[in-house]
Amino acid sequence: MVSFRLDNKVAVVTGASRGIGRAIAQTLADRGAEVVLVSRKMEGLTAVADEIAAAGGKALPVVCHMGDISAIRDLCRRVEEKYGRLDILVNNAAANPHFGELDSVDEPAWDKTWEVNVKGPFFLVQNAIPLMKAAGGGAIVNVSSVNGIRPALYQGVYSMTKGALITMTQAYAKELARHKIRVNALLPGLTDTRFASALFKNELIHEAIVKSIPMGRHAEPSEMAGAVLYLVSDASSYTTGACIVCDGGYLV
Repeated sequence: MVSFRLDNKVAVVTGASRGIGRAIAQTLADRGAEVVLVSRKMEGLTAVADEIAAAGGKALPVVCHMGDISAIRDLCRRVEEKYGRLDILVNNAAANPHFGELDSVDEPAWDKTWEVNVKGPFFLVQNAIPLMKAAGGGAIVNVSSVNGIRPALYQGVYSMTKGALITMTQAYAKELARHKIRVNALLPGLTDTRFASALFKNELIHEAIVKSIPMGRHAEPSEMAGAVLYLVSDASSYTTGACIVCDGGYLV
């Protein structure tokens, strides 16, 4: 029998205070996982933790900046001290401080995008490995983007980082398979989140993107959670190094 239950599992979800991360965290908690909610600010995390608790789930909010390696190490130490294990990691936090042409990107915007989107996830996985080995295995999902395959206009640096995240996923998948740690990627298409607000505020850009989507609409954050549930559950026990695309047919 295929099971999507996550009872007795400990999960870390970054960027969990809103949007796709919030939907993923709520879904994992609903299926029985104890979820560590991670973001830069406690206020948003507390609201999500309260919602999960009200629905009968368990969640622990933890502040951590994904561009700060020392903060990432502290996060993993806290998970180890409280739970003694880690079964699921969802690298969802991302940054896109520059929306415009590549020839106008400044160094601070470049550095922030790479630190949060690539450096942070890389070192969070690295620090999570010992905890997953102690648990006998685990499942990691890196939230990339369709932009990692088809770079988007005015999102050049962001697209580069998402491409790097796909390669990172595949590299870790090869190395960690022998430790029973699976590593996969989710590639969302246009999704209605505050993170993507620049695309939604510009009617011309939003309309152009929607016209290129066979399903003729953008996605809601909740529509990304099912794919992640599959990738972190026993239902995907033979799946690693994969990119699950949820884009309404955009890349077809």
